[in-house]
Amino acid sequence: MTGKISMRKIREILRLKLELKHSNRQIAVSIGVSISTICECLKRAQKAGLPWPLSADMDDTELEQLLYMPPRNKVIEDYKIDWAHIHSELKRKGVTLQLLWEEYKNQFPQGLGYSRYCSLYKIWQGQLDTCMRQNYKYGEKMFVDYAGMAIPIVIDINTGEVIMAQIFVAILGASNYTYCEATPSQTLPDWISSHVRAFQFFGGITEILTCDNLKSGVTKAHLYEPDLNPSYYDMANYYGIALIPTRVAAPRDKSKVEKAVQMVEYSILAKLRNRTFFNIDELNEAIEPLLEELNRKPFQKLPGSRLSMFETLEKPVLKSLPQIPYTFAEWKKAKLGIDYHVALDNHYYSAPYNFIKKELDVRYTCNTIEIFYKGNRIASHQRSYQKGGFSTILEHMPPAHQHYVKWTPERIINWASKSGKATANLVEKVMAIRKHPLQGFRACLGIIRLGESFGEARLELACQRALAIGGYSYKNVLSILKNKLETVPVSKKEQQTNVTEKQHEHVRGNEYFK
Repeated sequence: MTGKISMRKIREILRLKLELKHSNRQIAVSIGVSISTICECLKRAQKAGLPWPLSADMDDTELEQLLYMPPRNKVIEDYKIDWAHIHSELKRKGVTLQLLWEEYKNQFPQGLGYSRYCSLYKIWQGQLDTCMRQNYKYGEKMFVDYAGMAIPIVIDINTGEVIMAQIFVAILGASNYTYCEATPSQTLPDWISSHVRAFQFFGGITEILTCDNLKSGVTKAHLYEPDLNPSYYDMANYYGIALIPTRVAAPRDKSKVEKAVQMVEYSILAKLRNRTFFNIDELNEAIEPLLEELNRKPFQKLPGSRLSMFETLEKPVLKSLPQIPYTFAEWKKAKLGIDYHVALDNHYYSAPYNFIKKELDVRYTCNTIEIFYKGNRIASHQRSYQKGGFSTILEHMPPAHQHYVKWTPERIINWASKSGKATANLVEKVMAIRKHPLQGFRACLGIIRLGESFGEARLELACQRALAIGGYSYKNVLSILKNKLETVPVSKKEQQTNVTEKQHEHVRGNEYFK
């Protein structure tokens, strides 16, 4: 619609007048419009030099522009307005068309009215590419996604094994300054590491980060409250950037990054299609000069380039980067066990005993592990990769357990060896079958002290028998001594029971105490 008459009726007016030679009054009666409207329509058609019949490929948009919209060059010549500058100014915070029009009127009091000014800007803006047309503020938004096109990398020359490198793309909303890199996968560590390198490339941070509903960033897509991956949220919190995923089935939300992905694919990836790469670093080295070329390439309908707009207008308003880049961290939920430790990769870390059976959040990097309860950090440790090992802090123990801290497995074994080798071996076994050696300290001390009641000689014999039958506990040794079984030979049945008995899953063996 033109606001006065539809394009369908205009075509009918032209047909009735120019082909059938009807009078204006006959046309007015036929299609139900005023004679003045018909006269205006015919006048515009004559001024535009419209032929009859109209070209078969002329659509309604083109017809409307010919009849009702002044050519772009005429707009520029008649009103002396630099629409490219206006478009750029609108990307500054707080700048509106109303403000720019007021500044224009101060300079040209006889110039355009506000409505006409806005209308002409929209006409000019409509000639831009979709991604250029959107008015994002400088320093406001960064968009991220993966390209649909992957690059093959030969990782084994002998077997010809190939992986498909994924291409991460980031673009700044206002300047369209673009970053891309190759990664081995789209997994969470690669996804977040790519963000960190993108921030370093841009030299700053925008206020908002917008991603597609990728599993690495959004664990559950939702129109109003998408569930963000905790590691992704942790990274955003570290940089002080707001995460706003695109809405489900809302293509306009991600048109900016989709256009960037297309540019990366035909300006960079397509040019590398006939090359063979053997590792990710080699591919990224090839991408780097092509990315620089893309960012330096002049705009077709705007002055400057992505690089010039970024350096002069967007980079100065980006938020500063922290001194230390974000270190990738993962999260898991865990309940604090009755031994006041949580497990991570078969190593055990302590937390204050008063949180036993509470659900905790564990944040871990390659170097550290932190334990949180309802958002408050209650423990931190240096990460250890010793399988079956324990990292225990004194203050996390119950008061009764802290009494035993001065004891170590080595000290207890040495003390037990005064009664004999079998006694030392038994207390070592008692500690080895416990989830934590500390839990076996009391039983070991109890076994050693049995020598005070029954004599060290009898204790040594009782420990020999306990080892033979697999009775690795204080109660077993005490029962042997009370029933005077330490000198009774071990039966074949008892030996077979010990041999076939399944080893406890937490037995660490002799090497643990060395």
